Amino acid sequence: MIRIQQLNYAYGQKQVLKNIDLQFPEQQFSVILGRNGCGKSTLFKLMAGLEPVQSGQILYAGQALSAYKAKQRASLLGFLPQFHKTVFPFQVKDVVITGRAAFSRFHPSRQDWQLVDQALADLDIEHLKHRSYTELSGGERQLVMIARILVQAPKVILLDEPTNHLDVYYQSYLMKKLRQLSRQNFTVIAIMHDPNLAFLFADQLFFMRQYQVIQPDDHARLTDPVFLKSVYDVEFHEAMIQDKTIVVPDHSWL
Repeated sequence: MIRIQQLNYAYGQKQVLKNIDLQFPEQQFSVILGRNGCGKSTLFKLMAGLEPVQSGQILYAGQALSAYKAKQRASLLGFLPQFHKTVFPFQVKDVVITGRAAFSRFHPSRQDWQLVDQALADLDIEHLKHRSYTELSGGERQLVMIARILVQAPKVILLDEPTNHLDVYYQSYLMKKLRQLSRQNFTVIAIMHDPNLAFLFADQLFFMRQYQVIQPDDHARLTDPVFLKSVYDVEFHEAMIQDKTIVVPDHSWL
């Protein structure tokens, strides 16, 4: 679905992406991991078309994003940025329906409103439908914005830190939902900080360090403590939970 080739990007003289080559498989849940400032969010901005490609290319189904018209792009791609804010006290249903703007020309149909109800039900937030968005908690706002993407019904969903502000229950709930969406003809790609959530739920994992994509040696596991130290500059220990491997930071050096 998505192919990135020899992608480089700089803010002035500061290089923030270096020779990025990636392929994201269709209808799977992929996660990009790495420390703050390693280039993950910049990569997403380029993938979402929010910044122009300076060098290299990003292809969706073989075409650059700029080749798609506005309505085609809305059907192709949904993007949740890391930060979003509104100062207007719109009701939740009115925030979510804006995800249909490219298709309804701001005159929502009955079917559009049915999609809103379905998205709210899918995320178990129907009770928020008539609440003011500005009165919601950070976690509730995050779920509302994800519902806004779902009513758009794009083929690709990009999520920058989707579990931010969510408690443990909703983190697990949302990760299960994202994995489920990838089984329902969506290609889901997320930036995350928590490797354990990614290990438990994602199909594909990609790691970034110092503006580049890195992968472990051929015979090393993604949970290998030596590899993870090269990503996070922190010592890790592996632990088994039933049939799943998780990692625990070593705090002995503190």
